[in-house]
Amino acid sequence: MFLVTGMPGAGKSTVSRKLAAALPRAALVAADDVAGMIMSGGVWPLGEPVAEADRQVDLCYRNIGSLVRNFAGAGFQSVVDCVVPDAAHLDRLLDEFPEGVTELVVLAPGAACCRDRDRGRVASERFAFDGYDELDASMRSGFGGRGHWIDSADLDVDQTLRVILDSTRQAVR
Repeated sequence: MFLVTGMPGAGKSTVSRKLAAALPRAALVAADDVAGMIMSGGVWPLGEPVAEADRQVDLCYRNIGSLVRNFAGAGFQSVVDCVVPDAAHLDRLLDEFPEGVTELVVLAPGAACCRDRDRGRVASERFAFDGYDELDASMRSGFGGRGHWIDSADLDVDQTLRVILDSTRQAVR
């Protein structure tokens, strides 16, 4: 299975969709979609009250883990698309996955690139976020070198997909 992470604007959603489509039997599990199932009372992960935001992050991680286990039980590999801000969150999410190899893919085009990409989105798809530099530093220091780090600033989606598949030695259909 794959866990694709990075800052808003790194290309996670686009690359994750393409990656799932390229694998022989795969499902896409997008954290934003899972969290978006809460129709009333939802709290953004960095929102207030902090305790409720954290509780909902845990709920999202548990639900992602359940989906991944269910897909694995049916013979599907999962591609999880999720912003993972630091090592503690990474460990919390990984604890929800079934035993086995999880390929951690970190799309890391840099804070300036992510900020520019977000500005280039249509207004309804922009991510209201201004902590790019802090998040980038948190991920870089917190992950301790874990995963496949890909500087995708100058890569298109197909080139990024090829780097992921080559670095993880995954077969495509």
